[in-house]
Amino acid sequence: MVGSNRKRIDVIDKVLGKPVFAGDMKADRLLFAVVYRSPRPHAWIKSIDVSEALAQPGIVKVITGEDIPGKKQFGVIKKDQPCLAEGRVRYVGEPILLIVGETENAARKAMSSVKIHFEDIEAIRDPFTAEKSGTLIHEDGNLLGHRKVIKGNVERGFAESDVIVEHTYSTTWLDHGFMETEAGVGYLDDAGRIVVVSSTQNIHYKMKEISRVLGISEDMVRVIQSTTGGGFGGKLDVTVELFLALAVYYTKRPVMMRFTREESFVSNTKRHPLYIEYKTGAKKDGSIQAVKVTIIGDTGPYISYGETVCLRVAVHSTGPYEVPNVHADSRMFYTNNPVCGAMRGFGVPQLAFAHESQMDAVARILNMDPLDIRLKNGLRKGSSTATSQILHDSVGFIDTLKKIEPFWRERKKSSHTSGFGIGCMFYGCGNTAISNPAKCHLRLTDDGKIALHSGVCEIGQGSDTILWQILLETLKIDEKNVVLVRGDTDTSSDVGSTSASRQTYISGKAVYEAARKLNRYLDEKGYYRGRSLGDIYEEARTENNVIFDGYFDPPTTQLDMETSEGAPYATYAFATHMTEVEVDDKTGVCLVKRVHAAHDVGKAVNPRLVKGQVYGGVAMGIGLALMEEFIPGKSESLDNYYMPTSMDMPEIEVFIVEDEEPTGPFGAKGVGEPALIPQAASIINGIQDAVGVKPSQLPCHIERLKKLIEDKKSERRQEP
Repeated sequence: MVGSNRKRIDVIDKVLGKPVFAGDMKADRLLFAVVYRSPRPHAWIKSIDVSEALAQPGIVKVITGEDIPGKKQFGVIKKDQPCLAEGRVRYVGEPILLIVGETENAARKAMSSVKIHFEDIEAIRDPFTAEKSGTLIHEDGNLLGHRKVIKGNVERGFAESDVIVEHTYSTTWLDHGFMETEAGVGYLDDAGRIVVVSSTQNIHYKMKEISRVLGISEDMVRVIQSTTGGGFGGKLDVTVELFLALAVYYTKRPVMMRFTREESFVSNTKRHPLYIEYKTGAKKDGSIQAVKVTIIGDTGPYISYGETVCLRVAVHSTGPYEVPNVHADSRMFYTNNPVCGAMRGFGVPQLAFAHESQMDAVARILNMDPLDIRLKNGLRKGSSTATSQILHDSVGFIDTLKKIEPFWRERKKSSHTSGFGIGCMFYGCGNTAISNPAKCHLRLTDDGKIALHSGVCEIGQGSDTILWQILLETLKIDEKNVVLVRGDTDTSSDVGSTSASRQTYISGKAVYEAARKLNRYLDEKGYYRGRSLGDIYEEARTENNVIFDGYFDPPTTQLDMETSEGAPYATYAFATHMTEVEVDDKTGVCLVKRVHAAHDVGKAVNPRLVKGQVYGGVAMGIGLALMEEFIPGKSESLDNYYMPTSMDMPEIEVFIVEDEEPTGPFGAKGVGEPALIPQAASIINGIQDAVGVKPSQLPCHIERLKKLIEDKKSERRQEP
């Protein structure tokens, strides 16, 4: 079962259109809720008048921050974000009012009748202004977080280097662009509990936040994940859930909420813009001696996952290379820009763009092959990371390079404007340097089956299928006897979020541990000698032994606060992408023609799904490199936010490297985020190879690339 290309267990139903998405749900006496959002980036709310809105036909309730019965703020790391703003707004799109109507049209029409008087405050538009400005977004200042990674003596490393390369890189906001916008339905069940069904990546977190905001016990709240049309991190944060709960709490009727595409663009969290100053020192033989990185990030007005990104980018700042002397300085600032949160890779794709550009730059100066300099410096068993963690197992980075090597050595330019680029990465699976457990349980049922109860949120990545395969491999049981029960806080333990490339590795290991317990029990009771599950159930019930728990928390250590020395992850994924591009040096159009992608996944539980993740990662990498750029006040629809389509997809060949991870289920680790991380870097390095210009800002869209090419041509004309 493990290692086989099994079809996703949900694929037939999805092809036939059977799953019901949240925005398509029906209910008797269904109300609709909409949010009135701030048009100002930073302002005092001086007065609110909703009398005219309440008088509009079909309006049932208008809810303000004053109406919240429990805690008024929420947040993943810190409870700093208002459910409904009171007194002050800090970004365009911040929720102020919740309007509930008999129809969606009635609720939206009533928004034009709301009267709010604002008094503007200076808006902080970038982290550099935030650092110097006397205007404080929060009372404790505009600096969210500051983390350092220090290893060796970086100044001594530069002094011992023969060449030094310095460049500055920058990236911008990106939207998640999931097919299904945020949506959900809330209602009261027969016991009077608040039930919210939503498109989400973390049911238990949402349940806890609803409990806090309503001021009721957690056992009076139930959250169910609906069929979810993509997440990429954007559905980890609260979206519709608190609003639905408030609306049901006051109206006692079923309520639906579904964001328009424009509302999704304005309200959803974005990828963190980063400004990266990167300095690399190397010997003549290509051995990297020192790396100094300064990272300045923009998290918007609230923390969300900003603290996580601040630390993760520092830890990953050197890429998959052994560097004896490191100084990484990462700072994250509050601004009045869009709230930034979790997005596939948590800042590491931006860092990969920088460190892979640096590796190519050093190689050019030394007249070395870009692949050779990576082979020379790459992490391997026994290597020490930037946090001084010694890697003992599952370090397949060099193997990913060797998978690509034949294609790299044989590359041939099809024209004078075609080019080839390499992008590499490593990525810690799971959360950084903190406890990161997953739980599940297996239950013998009265109809002679085994039910797997898991809180894992399937968002299109195939996690249901992976957990199912791990279970069947461990139990050696007919798949017809297995039932998957998941995505419901009533029936599952808290497995953590669907994020950080942790589900196969961490949640899968919890399933494996539960299955091992059940396997021993079934063996003792004679199942493998022909006894039926029904008979065993009856005996287990008398023994109160129907449920078998599984738990796994990867072994990590806390990081030193001054140097970040420690083991922030139990295991790392590694990858190398080689990309062929074709650049039109007259128009600036860059076409991605072909990608060779090699990934160390520990063990491929389902190779077909691994390849699917890589295909999706390549698509997102093309967007990051060449197209996607959220501009506040402008990019509020798909008319002016450009994303890759099927027409932009290249030929992709995926190579799976299996350097097994001892702590993972059957040696497996993650691939979801690693699939994206090296792609943009390989495209940018391909552009450099094709036309000799050095993009330092993402996205390098048509206009930017055309200007870079024209500037280079102008320089050449001016040369004596």
